Amino acid sequence: MTSYKILFRKSAEKELRQIPSAFLKKIVEKISFLAEAPRPYGSQLLKGDERFYRVRQGDYRIIYEVNDARQEVTVIKIGHRKEVYD
Repeated sequence: MTSYKILFRKSAEKELRQIPSAFLKKIVEKISFLAEAPRPYGSQLLKGDERFYRVRQGDYRIIYEVNDARQEVTVIKIGHRKEVYD
């Protein structure tokens, strides 16, 4: 199985730096896992925009896009479930 390259939007990098350290390790692990399985069990397509997926990590959500042709996963947004869909 080939590995996908993980890319971040600048806004997602900023959001990642603002996450409390208690949750940061698990979120980074979840993002790293997307390189091997870009559509893991539990991931869902976002309604209204069929390009984006989301995965849950506790109360946080990771919104991302998969480009199979280029084998890339681009992290679009990371945030608490109450704020990420705004």
